[in-house]
Amino acid sequence: MLWIKSFHIIFVVAWFAGLFYLPRLFVYHTEVKAADTEGYQRFCTMERRLMVMTTIGMIGTWVFGLWLLSQFPGYMKAGWLHAKLTLVLALSGYHGWLKTRVRAFAEQRNTRSAKFYRIMNELPALGLLAVVILVVVKPF
Repeated sequence: MLWIKSFHIIFVVAWFAGLFYLPRLFVYHTEVKAADTEGYQRFCTMERRLMVMTTIGMIGTWVFGLWLLSQFPGYMKAGWLHAKLTLVLALSGYHGWLKTRVRAFAEQRNTRSAKFYRIMNELPALGLLAVVILVVVKPF
């Protein structure tokens, strides 16, 4: 059981590393001048590779999280777990949105500003804060 929980946490950390850093890369990427083709492509490569690692983190989070849940089916009656799963679904949607941004940059169709990505960079931090509080405190 503790092994499952350990791997769940490891994958959560890997997933969130990408959720935190990808929007920051987008900030820097939007600031690269169009004339700097080599620099632009370097960002595309970094974003693509980080997206792969982030996706592995998300998949591992879901696999080990569901495995843990299968060990404690009674938790499905807990309100805190429903709230947590809702947040994890929202974070998975955010992950999918990041994937669309990676593609947009690769196809040179980004229309968003660096300021927009700075704001979007804060969302996973709020999600993580809420999930940790729900899991540790179990307020309802």
